[in-house]
Amino acid sequence: MDDFPFHSGGTNVLNLSLKQPLRAESRAELDQRGARVAAGMPGVMPESQKQRVRRLAAHCQKYRGSVPRHAIQQLITTLVPLALIVAAMFATVEHAYWMTLLLAIPAAGLLVRAFIIQHDCGHGSFFSSRLLNDFVGRCMSVLTFAPYGLWRREHAQHHATSGNLDRRGAGDIDTFTVSEYLQLSPLQKLRYRLYRHPLFLFGIGVPAYFVILQRLPWVHALPARETWRSVVGLNIGLIAFYLPLFYFLGWSNVLWVGLPVLHIASAAGGWLFFIQHQFEETTWDRAEGWDFQVAALLGSSYYKLPRVLNWFTGNIGLHHVHHLNSMIPNYRLMACLDASPELQAINRLTLRDSIKCAQLKLWDETKRRLIRFDELPATQ
Repeated sequence: MDDFPFHSGGTNVLNLSLKQPLRAESRAELDQRGARVAAGMPGVMPESQKQRVRRLAAHCQKYRGSVPRHAIQQLITTLVPLALIVAAMFATVEHAYWMTLLLAIPAAGLLVRAFIIQHDCGHGSFFSSRLLNDFVGRCMSVLTFAPYGLWRREHAQHHATSGNLDRRGAGDIDTFTVSEYLQLSPLQKLRYRLYRHPLFLFGIGVPAYFVILQRLPWVHALPARETWRSVVGLNIGLIAFYLPLFYFLGWSNVLWVGLPVLHIASAAGGWLFFIQHQFEETTWDRAEGWDFQVAALLGSSYYKLPRVLNWFTGNIGLHHVHHLNSMIPNYRLMACLDASPELQAINRLTLRDSIKCAQLKLWDETKRRLIRFDELPATQ
């Protein structure tokens, strides 16, 4: 079993907010105090930012923990339709490829949903048993092409360092500050501009990362010796799973069916990950001023999607809730959000709002917001 630095006493503690001192008052007192503050009642001192975040973290704490019935239901409603759609794709691939490509869209959506299941297993929230989480997570990785153990550790680092300017690089989309960008050479600036271009990032970069780079143990934030078992283990699993399909269905058919699904799913997943932290009013701080819970809540978006997209994406758009308490499984995130009007109003982005975020490229430490390249001084 892969080593997991955030594991203690048989229970995943990837939700680092549980290690933070939440409050001096009891949770009930904080809830009552928050209600009085929100109502503008006299004699109640306004909350500080940290007090408000701690109170909302206490609210989220009520929704942590798995519900086995919902977990099993989600597995069935993901894998069964995915298998049926893929079967239909194979039935049409040689005679009506246009239909195969149309079917690739819902299949990709279901693959994103499978990745969210793997994601929750990595957090230890999908089931209450770590062994069951690890088993299901590794099974999902054969479909998502993401090595379970490696991804789990890198994603743990992402949660532990999100919004910390001095600890970027693990599980993040590269984001430079204005001052860092201005110090780059012309060639380095061009490279960064190409990297941040949506066509490259989502059309080439993220799909290549899932299909190619995650087959290699040497290109990740962790040392190769720590990633080797997870990466090579999945590669062996992929060979064992897909080789019979190549043999019985033909390698060209498998590729014509599988590659569009993988490409669409990885591009969509990359966009979701991007929009979860790359919005204008996000927050980044240097280590000395960084606070885990403040960064978790204010540095993550609430991506308000239509209900059908929430279903396909496992409610991951409620990312501020997820970062505030990563032990809430995806099937309980909406209940947590619905019970808090405050959380519904924080960092809310619609689909239309999110398109504009693709233009944001650099963190301006002075203005404390992400900016576009054309907001730089004209001489730069």
